[in-house]
Amino acid sequence: MKIVIVGAVAGGASAAARARRLDEDAEIILFERGEAPSFANCGLPYFIGGVIQQRASLLVAPKQQLEDRYRLDVRTRTEVTAIDRDKKIVNVQDLETGNKYQQEYDKLILSPGATPLRPPIPGADLPGVFTLRDLRDADRLHKKVREAKHAVVIGAGFIGLEMAENLVHQGLKTTVVELADQILPPWDAEMVAPVAEYLQGKGIALKLSDAAEAIEEDGTSMQVRLRSGEQVAADLVVMSVGVRPENTLAVAAGLAVGPRGGIQVNRHMQTTDDDIYAVGDAVEVRHFIDDSPIQIPLGGPANRQGRIAADHIFGRNSTYRGTQGTAIVGVFDMVAAMTGHSEKALLAAKHPYLKAYVHPKDHAGYYPGAESLSIKLLFSPDDGKISGAQAVGRKGVDKRIDVLAVAIQAGMTVYDLEEMELAYAPQFGSAKDPVNMAGFVAAGMLRGDHPMEHAELLLDNDSDQKPFILDVRSPAEFKAGHVPGAVNISVDVLRNRLDELPRDQPIVTYCKIGMRGYLATRILMQRGFTVSNIGGGYTTYQAMALSKGF
Repeated sequence: MKIVIVGAVAGGASAAARARRLDEDAEIILFERGEAPSFANCGLPYFIGGVIQQRASLLVAPKQQLEDRYRLDVRTRTEVTAIDRDKKIVNVQDLETGNKYQQEYDKLILSPGATPLRPPIPGADLPGVFTLRDLRDADRLHKKVREAKHAVVIGAGFIGLEMAENLVHQGLKTTVVELADQILPPWDAEMVAPVAEYLQGKGIALKLSDAAEAIEEDGTSMQVRLRSGEQVAADLVVMSVGVRPENTLAVAAGLAVGPRGGIQVNRHMQTTDDDIYAVGDAVEVRHFIDDSPIQIPLGGPANRQGRIAADHIFGRNSTYRGTQGTAIVGVFDMVAAMTGHSEKALLAAKHPYLKAYVHPKDHAGYYPGAESLSIKLLFSPDDGKISGAQAVGRKGVDKRIDVLAVAIQAGMTVYDLEEMELAYAPQFGSAKDPVNMAGFVAAGMLRGDHPMEHAELLLDNDSDQKPFILDVRSPAEFKAGHVPGAVNISVDVLRNRLDELPRDQPIVTYCKIGMRGYLATRILMQRGFTVSNIGGGYTTYQAMALSKGF
């Protein structure tokens, strides 16, 4: 068996190692255009920022190790330029010597990755404008930041924010420009609005709902001209506006690609040619939740896909379940994570859903160092099956999103979240874990125990029928800030002041994070009032208002 793999890093290198473990006698040839067959591309921003100090630390599996340990034929700085499917050969060029030759294969695995987008604007090709894909890009940026004072990052996604943080670590005054009206566009706006505010507090200038129209030389520096008319000085510019699948070989070979360019594959990672597989950022796969076509460039799925392709080549019936988009990003001390669908994705796909917000502590409040985190849970109104979740905070975010990701994989419902038994000691969690709390709130909504409205209602000035807004926090909390038009009656005295409430008008209650509002709702429901609680309380209201520019 002769297996040729085009592209290493995550998917290709995983496929090669798995193939060797399955067959000691197979001839496995790994072509890599770059200098290193397996490096930590997710660590590149942190090398530039000095968090990772040694470049060698980025080399996950050096070439010599792959050759010695796995007996692979690793050919770096070598590019595959064409595929002849009829003859089952690839055309190859050695980028160091220019030598060209052909290589036969029995099975071919494509793992070319994705190419950073470079918007077609004047000045995008200036020497001080960078993208970040490989070690050579990182080396150039690593050198440039040491002589720069001002930086502009175009794009506020994962890499854009990680780059902005690390440029600040290096002492650069940094501006982030984002076309969307929020950072981290895959998330729902109200969840990441506090993160945006936090970044601004760290000195990062955010230019949302704006775009770079031109990059112009200005002596030894540059000026980035924005659509808004503003000009921002920059010694370096980092383009981080997304990626496109590197599908040139596949298209030229006549393999099917999707509308967004992803190489189409089946559950075994086979392309439309049974002898050619494709894995990683270049492929179009199916969404785990609704089987819709999707392209999400993530390292974990790429590694699993490489393993599955190798399994299938050697007769194992391995299949890829699909991608559910579990992702996490850290910026300074803040963390944002998500899994499954966002609310905006559910709306776009016209999937019915309900949502619940909770804002618990990451561990027991009586134990020192407890920090608040926010969780948004999306679920089916019919059976409570979980559709997606997002979490934002300083500590404990990764733990909760991982639990919720597994819950989605297992097809669990919000009722299952209520019953989850999770590790508890005061420094690690609470007897009622934040995941349990999200389940309690969501299940209460479905059972009718917890009628819920959301903060959008309080921000909708066009609503025909205004509810009576009841703030059930303490007078001191109310005085520090409240929803316009709200009446303050603390939940602790509510039972004694029911005659102050209208019976011919719907009432919405709120507190800081939802718990006291829920208790008030239960009191009023049992006294015959038409009442609902604001999900996530004043904390969610503030985040929602911030995301909408109020």
